[in-house]
Amino acid sequence: MSNLTKLEFVALDIIGNNYLSWVLDAEIHLDAKGLGETIKEGNEESTKDKANAMIFLRHHLYEGLKTEYLTVKDPQILWANLKERYDHQKTMILPKARYEWLNLRL
Repeated sequence: MSNLTKLEFVALDIIGNNYLSWVLDAEIHLDAKGLGETIKEGNEESTKDKANAMIFLRHHLYEGLKTEYLTVKDPQILWANLKERYDHQKTMILPKARYEWLNLRL
């Protein structure tokens, strides 16, 4: 059966190709829902807010990632784990994009 709930943005794929845009989208949507603090280190958010943030984040993960992080119940820990796994892409993608932009030929 297909996913009946509409996604607000594209789910994070398992190889993390869309990690940079996913992070930006997730932060914006969590802030809009009043849940932005739940992913920050040392937060003191309520259990209800943390649960709502986890529901939202897990809803926007590829099925394989949901399974891999099945035991993580704190949105800040999930956020940190995903950052550790995929954040290195900034050092790979951004310099390449800058180079291509500077050397763009019309």
